[in-house]
Amino acid sequence: MPKGRLEPRVPAGHPWATWGRLPQPVTFVVDGIPVEGIPGEPVAMALWAQGVRVLGWNEESGEPRSLFCTIGHCFECRMTIDGKRDQRACLFPVREGLVVERQHRPEELRPLDGMERL
Repeated sequence: MPKGRLEPRVPAGHPWATWGRLPQPVTFVVDGIPVEGIPGEPVAMALWAQGVRVLGWNEESGEPRSLFCTIGHCFECRMTIDGKRDQRACLFPVREGLVVERQHRPEELRPLDGMERL
């Protein structure tokens, strides 16, 4: 084992080669409200970074749903994305112009009064 500090060697095309230099944010729309996110990051993480904690509501009880597993197993983060219902927001990548809607909004929360936060 060589003595001293080892310098990491990252291939030029590897994502880590640009670590620390994030791409320019893009705008996508959530419930009619423009939101910014980093291209390729999961929708749920972009919303979390913006302070949004309610990703939808339980269809039976009306209780708010949020992130739980963040790996696509629990389906708590499902949203309507580009018109397709029940997409897992923790897996779906952000891109410019994406249209996202939270599902099963209780009637008392309509019309939208801003991004609810838990």
